[in-house]
Amino acid sequence: MNLARPKILAALLMTAGLVTAATTLPTATAAEPSRTTGCGKQAAPTGDYTVESGGLTRTYRLHIPDNYKPSKQYPLILVFHGRGKTGAQTEAFSDLSKLDAVVAYPNGVIGDENKQAWQGAPYSAKGVDDVKFTADLLDQLEGKYCVDTRTVYATGKSNGAGFTAILACRMADRFAAIAPVSGAFYIEGTRCAPSRPVPVLDIHGTGDTTIPYGGDGQRDLPDVQTWVRDWSVRDHCDQDTKVSQLGDDVLITKYKGCDADVVHVAVTDGGHSWPGSDASSGPGYVSQTFEAHELIGDFFKAHKR
Repeated sequence: MNLARPKILAALLMTAGLVTAATTLPTATAAEPSRTTGCGKQAAPTGDYTVESGGLTRTYRLHIPDNYKPSKQYPLILVFHGRGKTGAQTEAFSDLSKLDAVVAYPNGVIGDENKQAWQGAPYSAKGVDDVKFTADLLDQLEGKYCVDTRTVYATGKSNGAGFTAILACRMADRFAAIAPVSGAFYIEGTRCAPSRPVPVLDIHGTGDTTIPYGGDGQRDLPDVQTWVRDWSVRDHCDQDTKVSQLGDDVLITKYKGCDADVVHVAVTDGGHSWPGSDASSGPGYVSQTFEAHELIGDFFKAHKR
């Protein structure tokens, strides 16, 4: 990794209006309602855990910062894997555990073709309520760890990224922002009506052949730019945009005048992959112009509920 890149990246993102100079979240006091009941408790270490939800025993991988202090409030990030993958695999290629946050990598339920998946996709397990599971997981984590409820976020890849959009539609009262990567945004036929504007950072490769950038009508996958534009309408943006170039292969489009930021990062010829990672993240070209976890971390820092 180029050690100079984070500073260059931050400067470019500030120029694009993606983040501001003041991206550090304030520390809440004991009297503030954003503190969870987990504050002050001795925390269980990084490892694999379970939570009961909907009559099922669900599993997740949990990362706790090395310098975790029970008296300090931390952001909480939920990371949802792609179809047929696991939370542990996603942790390995995403580098999201490098962020100063409590990071949970839940596992979906086995659906079609004996592959784990998330609600909202045609191949997901029937009758499983992953939205309720997410709420149960948040309840458990907030009860065990010192979390600032204003800084709870969701990200993920592919089918998991698509699920973060469902969470934004149905759980806007609990998530401060979402950041889907290579999202599979299957059209469910239900209206998305979030209770508040939700900041959205979308990252997608224009050369993705698994979840095509231009959409796939036969699979009810929308054009990615249309999906982003729909969020700009929900977040009451002007339809004017500011476009900035990052390196040779990245275009950042930010909508103007929004009640909540809507930003789209298009990786030219990018595959079904996680920028900044290696080939294990998915097929096709993997951009090294930026690291997705750094970009996502900066976006999350800039937004609280």
